[in-house]
Amino acid sequence: MDMHLSPDAAVFHAVLARLSPDDRARVDATAAPAAKKAAEAAPHWDFEMPAKAVDALLDADASDDVRRGLVAAWALQLPDRAAAMRLPAEVMALYPYWIEQLAAFLDKAEGEYVFDHWSKDVRFTLALSVPGAKSQVIDLSSPVGPGQIVKHVRDGWGLTPLFRYLATGAKREPWLEVHTESRWLRGFNEDGWNEAWATAAELCRARPELAGMIGSSWFYDPPLTEISPRLAHLRLNPLNGGAFMVHQGPAPIHTERAATASASRKALIDSGEYTARSWLMIWPRKELIAWADRRKAG
Repeated sequence: MDMHLSPDAAVFHAVLARLSPDDRARVDATAAPAAKKAAEAAPHWDFEMPAKAVDALLDADASDDVRRGLVAAWALQLPDRAAAMRLPAEVMALYPYWIEQLAAFLDKAEGEYVFDHWSKDVRFTLALSVPGAKSQVIDLSSPVGPGQIVKHVRDGWGLTPLFRYLATGAKREPWLEVHTESRWLRGFNEDGWNEAWATAAELCRARPELAGMIGSSWFYDPPLTEISPRLAHLRLNPLNGGAFMVHQGPAPIHTERAATASASRKALIDSGEYTARSWLMIWPRKELIAWADRRKAG
């Protein structure tokens, strides 16, 4: 994957060229140590931790132009970084698309760097998250501790996840974790999600140390099978492929996200007929790879 002479690389160089001399000096001085700090923070359960680690290293008055400059600098290094990781072909094939999207975003970006975007761009350009499909990235090192499983059981949601968790090797880590990229939603459909699961399976196949794949979202909530049938595949396809679900509970952020883009869902929430709840989807590596093999076989 060579983008050094591509239009995308020209955009990243242009982002750096637009910086003031002081901001460019900050980027040059910070890029390497910030990348190290971000990588050290990556295994935390909070996917924003790498970006927070970089922010802690920056001066308090560092601008969002500096943050965009760091992302551009890391993007220029990304081809070599990804190549050195010996990633599956399925992942490598997605990089040109994702790099093109990032370049287009940075080319027009100004003003506030939304923290969710900054967090995802830090992870992506440092290869802490890799492309999974056209709307999903996959974190390479996420934990699944017993606390959530115990809470699920204690709150009366059933014993099955405990037995499944123990069968996976309990504290075995790390896990892959999927995230949706809200800026690029052309792959937010059943085919796109199946591609993301399949990409995760190839990562697991290539890396025996991985325990499997996880995802956390309101769209794994069981009532949505009836409330929003078009989203049912998000829960049912993993379940049918051998995944299991752990209840995490309601929160304002889940209510906000579930009410977005659906007037009927918002009406049910506003009336009190539906409370959005987040669930943790856990897909152990053996079952995930077997599902991907069946998918390939047709």
